[in-house]
Amino acid sequence: MPKISIRFFNDQEVRAVWNDETGGWFFSVLDVVGVLNVQSDYTKTRNYWKWLKAKLKREGNQLVSATIQLKLLAADGKRYATDVLDAQGITELVKAFPNNKAAGFLDWFLYSDNTIDGKSKQKAYALFESRLIESIETGTVKGLQQIHAYLFGGLYDFAGQIRSVNISKGGFSFAQALYLHDALKQIEAMPENNFDEIIDKYAEMNVAHPFREGNGRATRIWLDMMLKKNLRLCIDWSQVDKRTYLDAMQHSVTDTEMLKFLLRSALTDKIADREIFMKGIDYSYYYEEND
Repeated sequence: MPKISIRFFNDQEVRAVWNDETGGWFFSVLDVVGVLNVQSDYTKTRNYWKWLKAKLKREGNQLVSATIQLKLLAADGKRYATDVLDAQGITELVKAFPNNKAAGFLDWFLYSDNTIDGKSKQKAYALFESRLIESIETGTVKGLQQIHAYLFGGLYDFAGQIRSVNISKGGFSFAQALYLHDALKQIEAMPENNFDEIIDKYAEMNVAHPFREGNGRATRIWLDMMLKKNLRLCIDWSQVDKRTYLDAMQHSVTDTEMLKFLLRSALTDKIADREIFMKGIDYSYYYEEND
C-alpha cells in the first residue's frame, strides 16, 4: 500500500503519493492546475493541462520531461495513473502558471509544513507508522493526554497537560477549569459498549476541551481508538464533510443525534489500513483550518 497524503488549499484537495524510488512526495499536477484555476471539473482541468503542457514544451521548458505518472486514488475508489511532479517541479509549474493565484498557492505550498499544524501532522503520521499508537491507553484521560503530548510535544509547552485556564470558542465557553478534573473523571467512567455510547463519550470530551489548543485533532484519534478496540470499526474521515461535521459538533452540546447519523455513515472495518488512517489525519487537520 503506497503512502498517500491529502493537503487542502481553499477547500480543494491536493493529493500526494510517496515515491519509494526517489524517497520523496510527488503531487498531482491536475489537482494543482484545478486549484490554480479554481476549477473542479475534471475534464476542463485535464484539457487545460494538455494545453499548458504543449505550451511549455514549445517554449523549451524542461518541466514536462520531469513529469512522471504514479497511481492515485480517484473519487470512484479506484487508482489511476496520473501526472505528478515532485515539490521542486510543482514550484516551477506554479511559477510558470499564467494567472494571479500562483503567489498565494506557492506561499502555502512552500511553508505550510513548517507551521505548528504541519509539524504536528507529521508526528501524527509517525504515530501510526511507528506503532506507538498501540501503547496508548484507550478511552482514558491519560490516553488522550498521551496522544496530545505526542502530537504537540516540542511545539506547545503545555502539550499533554490539562488546562488550568478557562477557554471559549465562537461565543461558547467550554468546561470551567475549576471543575475540569472532576468532569474528566466522569467522562472517563462513561461506557463504551456500543456506537451510541462511544459517540456520547466523545461529544462530552469535546465539551470538556481539556487542552488549551489541539483538542479536536487529539480527540478524533482518541475516538477512533475506542471504536477500533470495542467495535472493530473506525471512521473514514474522508467521507465526512467538513462543514456538516462542524455543525454536528456544535449541535452535539445538547443533542448528539446529528453527529451519530453523520459518523455512522462513515464507519469502516478497515481498522489496520494505513491509507484510512493517513487520510483521517489529513481531514482531521483540515477541519481545523480557518475558512
